[in-house]
Amino acid sequence: MAVRIKLCGMFREEDIEYANEASPDYIGFIVMFPKSHRNIDIKTAEKLKTRLSPKIKSVAVSVNADINKFAEFAKRGIADMLQCHGNENAEYIKRLKELTGVPIIKAVKVTNTDDIKRADDMGADFLLLDSGTGSGISFDHSLIDPEKIKTPFFLAGGLTPENLAEVAAKLKPFAVDLSSGIETDKIKDREKMIAAVKAIRSL
Repeated sequence: MAVRIKLCGMFREEDIEYANEASPDYIGFIVMFPKSHRNIDIKTAEKLKTRLSPKIKSVAVSVNADINKFAEFAKRGIADMLQCHGNENAEYIKRLKELTGVPIIKAVKVTNTDDIKRADDMGADFLLLDSGTGSGISFDHSLIDPEKIKTPFFLAGGLTPENLAEVAAKLKPFAVDLSSGIETDKIKDREKMIAAVKAIRSL
């Protein structure tokens, strides 16, 4: 099965234009997380979503967010999926599914194999294996055994257009996820976004 690609952290209208041109499978909005320079409010997310090609699914990403406020992004059609990037537990994920009916991605900070196993049992539709909260740094990929992970997973952390194809071919994730790897000076870079999608489509 073809590996999919998510380009995360869209926060400007230009980012959406570049995404529409590059045509990834998913884009991500960082919401309700002011620590990130990519954080946007619900009105901005709604405006950006209206400019997004209907072929591309949108994912709202947050960290330990108020569940009802987070659910609003799905209820208002801004997000086709929701990504939990904090300490959310199985109960939170179950409730979020009940409130929204959209697929849920649970991010996992991978430091050992138990981290993956715990998240695998949480009932999310997808996992996102990462080194932290959008750190842009890779983690020890030898901790991943695709055969032992029940939940389809996105792979993030330290991915760039240059290393993407090799990593994806080796680990066979459901999807790869890039944010800082498609930026120059913390701003989305059109050429890098296009190159990343091309690298995945070439597999």
